[in-house]
Amino acid sequence: MSRKNIKDLTLEELKKAITAMGEPAYRARQIFSWLYRRGISDFSEMTNIPKPLRDKLQDNYLISNLAPAEHLKSADGTEKLLFKLPDGNFIETVLIYAGKRKTICLSTQVGCKFACTFCASGKLGFTRNLTPAEIINQILFLRDNLKHEITNYVLMGIGEPLDNYENVSRAIMIMNDPEGMAIGARRITISTCGIIPGMNKLKNLRLQVNLSVSLHATNNRLRDTFMPINKRYPLEKLIKASEDFINSTGRMITLEYILIKGKNDSLRDADELAKIAKRLKAKVNLVPCSSVPGTDFQSTPKKEIEKFRDRLIQRKVNATLRESKGADIQAACGQLAGRPKE
Repeated sequence: MSRKNIKDLTLEELKKAITAMGEPAYRARQIFSWLYRRGISDFSEMTNIPKPLRDKLQDNYLISNLAPAEHLKSADGTEKLLFKLPDGNFIETVLIYAGKRKTICLSTQVGCKFACTFCASGKLGFTRNLTPAEIINQILFLRDNLKHEITNYVLMGIGEPLDNYENVSRAIMIMNDPEGMAIGARRITISTCGIIPGMNKLKNLRLQVNLSVSLHATNNRLRDTFMPINKRYPLEKLIKASEDFINSTGRMITLEYILIKGKNDSLRDADELAKIAKRLKAKVNLVPCSSVPGTDFQSTPKKEIEKFRDRLIQRKVNATLRESKGADIQAACGQLAGRPKE
């Protein structure tokens, strides 16, 4: 019988597994501490766990880790790691520096099925969901092996997090658990292209995580051309689902808006975006379009982006410009693609 990955279990699930072995539930908290506080990789290192239980764990579970196949550093300090998974697939993880902040951008799937036209992640198609362990191990490698003190966590890399809701939510619970990684929920952001069923599930998780909605257009005609998912969940439904999320959680959401030269960057677009943002009382994060092979999209010039931002601010919208980093190593927003399976 193949062993299960112990890092796929939440604390409550591990407690049930431990008690089913005839052991006291508190042992699960000790095991969690070894896995996520100390980052051990072998059950033999759990010195306060009785050897008979360690043997049972060894017989039934494995402790997985990730190691990079490639580690690139940008001229601006951004770091990108290419991880090869046990089945030969690849994912990418990015570390972004901004002042005192260190933000890790996590992948949640191998490939992506939603084929947004400005994004490289879907170019190789969709392969599979990442497990909770594969999501968490991206963090643990940067924390334990590279000794980075990460301040913010965004599930915004390869894949659509809310299309992998079950595994993503379990990973978040492990990240947030005081007995696990003890990461404050407000330091975790989930980005979605607009998967409404996933948004509805997320609001019921009752964790104070942040939600970013990738908007990128203010009408269905244009958004249909950028983001095929809009044909399934058009803007009016997405805005309503966003309102429901806000009302249920009390959390402000962020609207992500990539600026593409000549496509969605007029002052009229800014005015329409302001209407949506004000209705939702949402922040707006403006992102210059990154160069992606196979597309002829170009970023709006910086002066025009600043005019767009200023127009939003004039309309009483909290709007910021996110500097796009890591473009020289294909680590900027929309550039993560991984690599074909070996």
